[in-house]
Amino acid sequence: MSRSGTRRTPISSGRLNKVVGRAIRRYSRREDIVLATKVYGWMHDGPGGRGLSRKAILEQVDASLTRLDVDYIDLYQIHRFDPDTPVDETMQALHDLVRAGKVRYLGASSMYAWQFAKLQHSAEMHGWTPFEAMQNQYNLLRRPDERELLAMCADLGVGVVPYSPQGKGRLARPWGEQSQRSSVDKVVKSFDSPLDEPVVNAVQRVAEARGASMAQVALAWVLNSPVVSAPIVGATKPHHLPEAIAALDLHLTDDEIQSLEEPYTAGSCAGPDAYS
Repeated sequence: MSRSGTRRTPISSGRLNKVVGRAIRRYSRREDIVLATKVYGWMHDGPGGRGLSRKAILEQVDASLTRLDVDYIDLYQIHRFDPDTPVDETMQALHDLVRAGKVRYLGASSMYAWQFAKLQHSAEMHGWTPFEAMQNQYNLLRRPDERELLAMCADLGVGVVPYSPQGKGRLARPWGEQSQRSSVDKVVKSFDSPLDEPVVNAVQRVAEARGASMAQVALAWVLNSPVVSAPIVGATKPHHLPEAIAALDLHLTDDEIQSLEEPYTAGSCAGPDAYS
């Protein structure tokens, strides 16, 4: 229970870690898997249950390793910037995880460029491990990070691993069509702005002209960005994976890219915390 008396559930309650760990043991070898997980979100009340303090980071990485039943994590990502913890404390704690062999690489997620710059500067000043990856939302409907964050990542050689490349599914179906999730999920509903309709229509036109699905066109556009390393595809049905893989062979022309980008309205999105 929180102090307000309301009941909160930890992010995934750690259950997803256990499922992934079992899948690795059953279907693959640990050496063949690039394993990523995050730290920051609320897991329990108390100083080690949330945030990016040294106590929280050290406690939560051990908890993740236990749930996953592995010896190390390939990519350990901070889920958000923590305004309540000094950046030096966060970066030193993360560096110590790398030195201890519990983590191979560090990543960040969904923050303003100035926040990411503070964290990277701290690592550089002290000779600590910097971030190698940025997981932010990036799709044809949400492009504010192009102005600063993506440009910064390109300059620093930080790989971008964007989530929601298909705009919570809005870019995967014609305007007006609803899925079961889009009718109840308040985050998905935020993609129903009239400002987004021209972009969705542009994706539909290109998809019809190319004989591809709208989902493939949206994903192909994200893959076209040189700073993007690997988009995160939120597959919820078996056919979503081969469909996404096929997008690798869908190469958009300059005219198609222009037609997809022209309808975008920069004022149709908020800051990084709006994309949880």
